[in-house]
Amino acid sequence: MSTLTLAIVIVFCIGYLFIAIESVTKINKAAIALLMLVATWTLFMISPDSYLQTAIGEQLAAVVSEAIERHLGSTSTTLFFLMGAMTIVELVDQNGGFNFVRDVMHTHSKRGLLWRIAFMTFFLSAILDNLTTSIVMIMILRKLVSDHKDRIIYASLVIIAANSGGAFSPIGDVTTIMLWNKGVITALGVISELLIPSIVSMVIPAYVLSLTLKGSLTFTAEQAQTVQASDLTATQRKVIFFLGVGGLIFVPIFKSITHLPPFVGILLVLGVLWTVTEVFYAHLKEPEEKGAMQKRVSQMLSRIDMSTILFFLGILMAVACLETIGVLTMLGQGLNETFDGNHYLITGIIGVLSSIVDNVPLVAGCIGMYPVAPTGDMAVDGIFWQLLAYCAGVGGSMLIIGSAAGVVVMGLEKITFGWYMHHISWIAFVGYIAGILCYWVEKTYIF
Repeated sequence: MSTLTLAIVIVFCIGYLFIAIESVTKINKAAIALLMLVATWTLFMISPDSYLQTAIGEQLAAVVSEAIERHLGSTSTTLFFLMGAMTIVELVDQNGGFNFVRDVMHTHSKRGLLWRIAFMTFFLSAILDNLTTSIVMIMILRKLVSDHKDRIIYASLVIIAANSGGAFSPIGDVTTIMLWNKGVITALGVISELLIPSIVSMVIPAYVLSLTLKGSLTFTAEQAQTVQASDLTATQRKVIFFLGVGGLIFVPIFKSITHLPPFVGILLVLGVLWTVTEVFYAHLKEPEEKGAMQKRVSQMLSRIDMSTILFFLGILMAVACLETIGVLTMLGQGLNETFDGNHYLITGIIGVLSSIVDNVPLVAGCIGMYPVAPTGDMAVDGIFWQLLAYCAGVGGSMLIIGSAAGVVVMGLEKITFGWYMHHISWIAFVGYIAGILCYWVEKTYIF
């Protein structure tokens, strides 16, 4: 490894460290990711001809520009997908589309509520995404469970169920979106083969946690009240809900029909939903219209979490630099040699690592480390890619800082790292391993 390559790797590792300890430094990880992007590619430009086989001079500059633009184009497909999906979910939420979820959850049995939370979170996260679903479920839990000791048990299950639900869906988690965008997994393949392992990884922890809950819940008049989050009629809210959630489900179908990238489908859904809501709000009376302006798509676009988008831009482009200089290929070959090509073990370790560090750069790195093969474990929908989707998603549940869902629930419910590690981590780990074993049985005896 050359000195320049080593310098790029060191810069990346330092940035990665600061991203991992964001809660300690209080520096937004998006800022660090952007610095990583600039620093790695700037170092790369010291001697680009060491990595790109081409002539010197203007031709070299053109080749470098083409390489960066190619990676940027690939990254942008993920970013546009995320921005579209975030806006759609926000629009449905702001217009009271998720009120029905709370009605379905209402029960006086603590254990009954736990199972309803488990399955509702699981399937919602497959349609929306694990982060958004976690926020929605915690908001609902606050209306249903007043005892904080009980609520943090439910909240911990929300983390596990959201991550498990996101793992089997091509639109349920950022990592599965990345793998789907890259074409290494298909919607039908990942749903059909990862659904049962993902359910197992959720059901086992849910059963263990149900043993800790006894008794019944009581509801105050305030808790029983349903909040109307929109100036629209009930029928209009239902139309927005079904267009939004149904549209997200339609995206994989649209891709299979047209063979266009997934972000085109998400923009189609956003365009349709935007048009419909504009028609609805255009007919509101003047006093209502002023308050309703905040619920229009044009206003919601200004409230998109740009720090998240910029974080993905920075980290994916920094990983692209490592791919360009050949480091990821060397690392992939090293892992294969060390573990003798055992992809169950390799992806299992990646899943454990994803509970410690962000799974986005881990998966991005794996995409760069391993080329897609025409047949075998590394083929499209092969064992390696499907296990990577499962392990990177479900593995994040083992520590509360291991996933975006865990971090947001940690902040909303004030769950400490130590409490989660002592009471929940081993339960999540058992579910994680059980899911891998279930997948092995599927691949050995069924598929």
